[in-house]
Amino acid sequence: MIDSLFHMALVLAMPPLLLGVIGKTKAAFAGRVGAPFLQPYYDLSRLMRKGVVLSETTTWLFRAGPAVTLAATLFASLLVPLGRHAAPISFDGDLILFAYLFALGRFFTTVAALDTGSAFEGMGAAREVTFSCLAEPTLFFALITLTRLSGAMSLTPMLLHVTPSLWVGAGASLLLMLCGLFVVLLAENCRIPFDDPNTHLELTMIHEVMVLDHSGPYFGCILYGAALKLYLLGALFTNIAVPFSAGNSYLDWGIFALAMLALAVAIGVVESVMARLRLIRVPQLLIAAMILTAFSLVLVVR
Repeated sequence: MIDSLFHMALVLAMPPLLLGVIGKTKAAFAGRVGAPFLQPYYDLSRLMRKGVVLSETTTWLFRAGPAVTLAATLFASLLVPLGRHAAPISFDGDLILFAYLFALGRFFTTVAALDTGSAFEGMGAAREVTFSCLAEPTLFFALITLTRLSGAMSLTPMLLHVTPSLWVGAGASLLLMLCGLFVVLLAENCRIPFDDPNTHLELTMIHEVMVLDHSGPYFGCILYGAALKLYLLGALFTNIAVPFSAGNSYLDWGIFALAMLALAVAIGVVESVMARLRLIRVPQLLIAAMILTAFSLVLVVR
């Protein structure tokens, strides 16, 4: 029960902090002080107090988009173990549900964008689903590899099976998998080099263009849902990359939190030293990530 409470507390409270750490890291590389670590929390609080402006051309789909996306992502958070602790919900096949809860959220986000009747937002929606189609196989190859290594069909036993001893025996496969998952992490969360969450250049926007018409609490739900998605995919990544246990429940929670903060710093470093890719290069990088995870599966198939 205590672990479940810690799980929910971290899921609800920590995701915006990752965005603050990423922003602070990028500011440090640029020689600036940057916004406070807690700036994303202030932004969410401000948005929740604002009013909502709705276009006359939109329907209930536009209003349902942010709510359904956030609800699907929150449900997905119950399936992922954080650190060395089991997830609150675990059953055979939950890895499929985990992946397609994100797909459900993406579907409603793109439908809400199309519901505005804007060709501009339709362009962003088309790019979003195209790149996601290339990112999904990478995620599934990684999950299948973990299934092969652990013999389980549930995220909790799959990820808890990853230990330092497993790294000794299957390190090459796990390393290829991590490389592919890191690319998916950046692509699915619209980070550089795939997208720039701070850009407003029409021809290069992907995710940001789809939510231009949302405002107030609706936009707040979108921002929080995006931060939560980053957090969950980051948890999947760190469970494999940092498979250490201190033997104490509270210390394990601390190790996990530090690993997530370190991942946020790594994302900030990547965004500081790399430029955004040209759109025609994005599919090539996603296919390369898919090939890496496919090879990780080949290495464990006997």
